[in-house]
Amino acid sequence: MMPGWPRQVVPMLTDEIATCCKELKLSRNIVEMAERVEAESHQEYLLKLLRSELEHRESQRKDKFLKNAGFYSIKTLDGFRFDEITLPASVSPDYLRNCEFINTKTNLVMYGNVGTGKTYLSIALGVETCKKGIETRFFRTAALVNRLSEAKKNGTLSVFMKKLSKAELLICDEWGYVPLDRTGAQLLFEVISECYERNTLIINTNIEFSRWVNVFYDEQMTGAILDRVLHHCHLLLFPGQSNRIRESGLRQ
Repeated sequence: MMPGWPRQVVPMLTDEIATCCKELKLSRNIVEMAERVEAESHQEYLLKLLRSELEHRESQRKDKFLKNAGFYSIKTLDGFRFDEITLPASVSPDYLRNCEFINTKTNLVMYGNVGTGKTYLSIALGVETCKKGIETRFFRTAALVNRLSEAKKNGTLSVFMKKLSKAELLICDEWGYVPLDRTGAQLLFEVISECYERNTLIINTNIEFSRWVNVFYDEQMTGAILDRVLHHCHLLLFPGQSNRIRESGLRQ
């Protein structure tokens, strides 16, 4: 507060400030910070208060992205063992940590056996993008296709597609685990086409590219999907044994 001002805002004034904030669509952060901000002039006081509101809104925005991303658990990059995966020469752990692939709309395909850390790393990267204020969505691929099919049946496909397009990063987990019918494959192709050079994809799969046709059952469509996914893409290889089997103490 400015020198000479009371240390506590009069309760009646606090209520009036809260009412004004509501009318102006400002958060209660203004009410709380009004009692804490100290300044040498009216202008400095107002500036600090407004900066506090901007920081609060940005924090809320990031929290909203994290909540709406669809992660079924929260993972972080702390302790992730990059030495257990094979990165392309142009990709470093810092490149991934800093989410630089988002800036160039470069896709990531994570390929390897089940349980080798693909889902973990993709979620951890998704959490990082949310923290950076980048809207992110995470789906198991079969669940995404079901959502698309349901939206088409209900006549809300364009609305759902619009929501997906707002995400700068779309993560498709368990890609190819469940074969798709023709309608599902066409809908997924539409999503991939909409993302092409506009949004970034992370695809987690244990199916090599030559076998993607067994998932989509259409060589032409499979070729078109591969063309769009791989045009701007880094391939991350997960060659190890399943972490879940390793941690259980079982040995093959």
